[in-house]
Amino acid sequence: MKNNYFEVRRFSFLSFLGIVLFLGLCFSPAQAETLTGQVVKIADGDTLTVLDASKQQHRIRLTGIDAPERKQAFGTVSRQHLAGLVFGRTVMVEWHKRDRYQRILGKVLMDGQDANLEQIRAGLAWHYKQYGKDQQPVDRVVYAEAEDAARLEGVGLWRDPAPIPPWNFRRK
Repeated sequence: MKNNYFEVRRFSFLSFLGIVLFLGLCFSPAQAETLTGQVVKIADGDTLTVLDASKQQHRIRLTGIDAPERKQAFGTVSRQHLAGLVFGRTVMVEWHKRDRYQRILGKVLMDGQDANLEQIRAGLAWHYKQYGKDQQPVDRVVYAEAEDAARLEGVGLWRDPAPIPPWNFRRK
């Protein structure tokens, strides 16, 4: 009887594990592709251009963040901070889709450091929760926590008592 009990428990656990893995595959972003190249242009705090080994340029929109627009408070500072992190450096971009402007939506990594996350930590970008489904679940959590910490510390744009999110600024 004991042996049968453990067989049923093992089967239940394996069934549960299979369901969790299946759901994880169904509801997580598609398998990421990678692009490696040198950053040759910084458009703003969340958009840059990478030149690959075949000398092809790729516009990259940093996934999971939304930085102030150029004409918005902290727009120039956000752009300069991103430039300080990645301009002229070789980066790896993890991505799985393009936006409506055909920009690659990706996470920019240099020496293992996540530039998207660094923009949030510096208080120079919002975690763009509206497009959270485009991020890995762990990134959604880490980015949200980084924004909360930046707000609490009052760094970057969080020094402003009522910062205007870029998505509201663009509507005007």
